[in-house]
Amino acid sequence: MCLAIPAKVVAIDELADNATVELGEVRKAVSLALVENVTVGDFVLIHVGYVLNKVSEEEAQRTLELFAQAGVTP
Repeated sequence: MCLAIPAKVVAIDELADNATVELGEVRKAVSLALVENVTVGDFVLIHVGYVLNKVSEEEAQRTLELFAQAGVTP
């Protein structure tokens, strides 16, 4: 089983095909190699340094709320 975490895209480096994502106070560079048409402000699912797909802001918030209810801090 794998766990993908939703995060918000705050910057994109097109030359490196990377995005900077933000989850709370944490920012991390992740690869965009698997997904096209990601823009700043999009919410994405990330797993082991890769964006797997885009999700709605509502879906991202719902998932983060479920993590919080389970006592998990991504």
